[in-house]
Amino acid sequence: MKVTIIIPNYNGAHFLKPCLEKLKKQTFQDFETLVVDNGSEDGSLALLREFYPEVRVISLEKNQGFSRAVNAGLRVSRSPYVILLNNDTEPEPGYVEALVKSIGRSKRIFSVSPKMIQLHDRGLIDDAGDLYTIVGWAAQRGVGQPVEEYDRPCRIFSACAGAAIYRRSVFEKIGCFDELHFAYLEDLDVGFRAKLSGYRNEYCPEAVVYHVGSGTSGSRYNSFKVRLAARNSVYLNYKNMPAAMLAFNAPAIAAGHVLKYLFFKRLGFEREYLSGLKEGLQTLNRCKKVPFRRDRLLTYVLIEGELLKNSGIYAWEFFRRRLRKGR
Repeated sequence: MKVTIIIPNYNGAHFLKPCLEKLKKQTFQDFETLVVDNGSEDGSLALLREFYPEVRVISLEKNQGFSRAVNAGLRVSRSPYVILLNNDTEPEPGYVEALVKSIGRSKRIFSVSPKMIQLHDRGLIDDAGDLYTIVGWAAQRGVGQPVEEYDRPCRIFSACAGAAIYRRSVFEKIGCFDELHFAYLEDLDVGFRAKLSGYRNEYCPEAVVYHVGSGTSGSRYNSFKVRLAARNSVYLNYKNMPAAMLAFNAPAIAAGHVLKYLFFKRLGFEREYLSGLKEGLQTLNRCKKVPFRRDRLLTYVLIEGELLKNSGIYAWEFFRRRLRKGR
């Protein structure tokens, strides 16, 4: 098999059938489908046994998080490429083929992110690759923007693990998804590590997938999600930024945390946000920091430039969404 499609699942029986049916219709069929179930109690395993006996299943006893579920799939895969696919997605027939062609263009490509479109509003982007900014904010590139404006392939900071393809051999060099994250920002972390090692992440608009969004967590913002994302943002910066880069970016990151706190205070999640930041700072000793490499000085400079550029892109897209809502 050339590709292993890993689908993490937690109580997602109502999503699995549409997703798996779309995979049956792919123009490229040299792949194996592997569902890693995180202790579901909604009949997911029974559904798979009855209707999809050809699908390989790893059943975990309890919910161990996105990162651990994905890593369980990565450990048993032997294909050169792996696709991580959320259960609440519906890929177009040419999705797998386009991703395989895109990542095959160069051995320096670690991951390729597809054009993710909002399932319930197919005129709008859900994610066209992930951004990371100078203020320490992660963002979905293109979210809420018209789909036709994201038709050009380009380099991105990181692929969204909800539907991206990865070169499996690179995980052996940089490590798999950080299980300390449990969920949220784990894809930015692994994309950041790949960039630090000289690999790149790209966006492929020909690969199209429709995405419900927050299918497992249930909502865009909730106590669990806010706390984990805050904690993981501390891990992300500490692990991947050398001391000099951390010091240089500290004022911007601090300002970003203040703005985030004020935002979540309006939503009633300020305590969860502060709790996540506190936990992150208290548990930094558990993180495996990426070693500083003097021969990668240019790489650090280029990444810093990308953080600045992405901040401009984020601001531009944010104001465009606000203007559109105000019409």
